[in-house]
This record gives sequence, structure tokens and C-alpha cells, in this order.
Amino acid sequence: MPDSRFPIPTPQRLFPAEWHRHAATWLGWPHHRPDWPEKFEPIPWVYAEIVRVLHQHEPVEILCHTEDVRDDAIRACRAHGVDVARCGFHLVPSDRVWLRDSGPTGVHRADGSVELIGWRFNAWSKYENFMLDERIPSTIADLAGLPLLEAMRPDGGGRLVLEGGGIETDGAGTMLVTEEWLLSDVQIRNPGLSRTDYEHVFSEYLGIRRTIWLGEGCIGDDTHGHIDDIARFADMNTVVLAYEADPLDENHRRSVDNLRRLELASLASAEELRIVKIPFPRPVMMQGERLPASYANFYIANGVVIVPTFNDPRDRIALGILADLFPEREVVGIHAVDLVWGLGTLHCLTQQQPAPNDGLAR
Repeated sequence: MPDSRFPIPTPQRLFPAEWHRHAATWLGWPHHRPDWPEKFEPIPWVYAEIVRVLHQHEPVEILCHTEDVRDDAIRACRAHGVDVARCGFHLVPSDRVWLRDSGPTGVHRADGSVELIGWRFNAWSKYENFMLDERIPSTIADLAGLPLLEAMRPDGGGRLVLEGGGIETDGAGTMLVTEEWLLSDVQIRNPGLSRTDYEHVFSEYLGIRRTIWLGEGCIGDDTHGHIDDIARFADMNTVVLAYEADPLDENHRRSVDNLRRLELASLASAEELRIVKIPFPRPVMMQGERLPASYANFYIANGVVIVPTFNDPRDRIALGILADLFPEREVVGIHAVDLVWGLGTLHCLTQQQPAPNDGLAR
């Protein structure tokens, strides 16, 4: 019998886990200098290193704001040993380059084909410049040759605001989100929508039958609570939880609460969750501001997991934990001390395009 506590998923589509095979990874080449104040110069080189690692495993499609940005992207990638013939460099104007949030979410239809879900993007209900980024889902759909379905509010109030960094799935109908992101009165995405409304949306567009609500995201996250800095699925039964052990650190209270919520969700499930703690790095500061540095912002691609590192002794611990969890993939650290000054790292800037579902999940 279906569990009446959870919405019944539509049979029409299902949000696959990140470890499902990808047809490509989409990136936006950095160009908005204010995202990295006084420290923009190293950022394109970090991107080039990301492309170098990823393009050995799957196609990388790169959105470039102008022709000059495209030329710079090709030049930097070549300097890093990238075979640029295996990448796409597309002239697409954008406001920012955080495609995890502005880009579409790929789902599988019942026949295994891929459909893109287009969310309305409003720059995390925080910034004013987002009109170019709002067009990115339809642009990617056109470039990829995939159908796009615009997500709508369940109350008839127009398009639904959502960001990909706020949703995390096991690929089998369970999803993690935070209350801070969707239910607090700060940076409100969809005024008037309730927990039940969101669960209806998740069911309709993503095939989610069970939503696990964690509490708060990490300190320094200007999205106000995205899940991809604190809790990620490593397989259908394993959640990697960013956990701060120091009781004097504000992330400690948050991670203790999120651990409790995951434990309660595990007790309520027929399938027990395995919860694996991963440390936070030491606080990463810039100009007196604490940045959202987290190893949980890793990205799973075909054959590889790229992990942000922070010149910290805990880098080695985090890489070891993830290497144990992903024995069939390379685990590669990417230096992210400069990158995180933009208030995001590897998962925030990538967006996967799932391959059609032929039953080969890995």
C-alpha cells in the first residue's frame, strides 16, 4: 500500500540522481567581475581546470557572454591542456554564471527520454540583474535539442521560482531540501506557498514521493539555505552530511539539528538511511566576511567526482571519505579558496544534462 503521508509521484517523469549517466555538463564561463570583487583574475583559470578534469569523462558545454569571453575561454582551456574540440563554446549572454540555479533541471520521462524543467529564476530573491539568466533554461533546451516544461505554481499564480542548488535527490523519489530556503521569511521565493504546496510541485515535476526537510544551510550562504552545501546523496541509501564538531562554531548547531532530522527520517523509512559525516573546512574569510566553504559542494560526473578544497588539513579527510563512497570514480580536488569568494563552488556552477535512461544508472 502507498504511504499516505507522502504525495504519490506522477508516472510521467522522475528526477534522476546526479550519479546517473550524463550526456553533458553545462557551465557558464565567468565574466561578472563583481561576483569576485578584486579577485576575478584567477577565476577563469580555476574554471579551465574544472573543464580539464570533466572533459576527460563527458562533454562540457560552456555558455559565453560575449565573443571576447568565448575567445578567453578557449584560450584558457587550451592552456590547461583541454581538447577544445570535445567542448562546446556557445555565445549566450548571461548576468551570472551559476548554472546550477539559473539552468534547467533534467528529468526522465516514463519512456526514458530526457525532459528539462524550467524554473523561474529571480537571482535568489536578492539581486536585481537576472533578466538574461531567466532565459537560460530555454536556451539550453534549444542547444541540447530537448523539450522544456515550465514549472508553474500550484495556486495558479504563475511560474514557480526554484533553484537547482536547493534540491537533492536519490533518484528514486526521495528529495532533500531545507526549511530555511523555502519556508522562512527571508529571500522569499514564492510568497504564499506552504510545505504541502512545495511537496505537490516536487511530485508533479520531479516525481518525488518523499521530501525530507532539513533545517538551515551553512553560514555564509547568500542563497539562504541551499542543500548542496550541507547534505548530498552518495547512493540511494547514503547521505553525506556536512558536520561541524566545534560547538563554538555556528555551523555546529545547524549540523546537529540536520543530523537529528536525518535520523528521524531514517527511523520513519522502510529503508534506513546511512548518514556519513564530512567535516567543514576551517572558516574561510575574505574582507571580514565568512564564506560558504563546504566539501559537500562536490559534483558527481561520469567516472569522476570533483571536490572543492581549501588549503586545509581537513581537505585530505574529506577527499578520503568521498573516495571511499565513490570507489568506481576518480575523486579529484579542485582548489576553491578563490572560487568561494563568489559565494559558491563546484556544484553551484555546474548543471548536468542526464543521458536517456536505459537502465544503466552508473
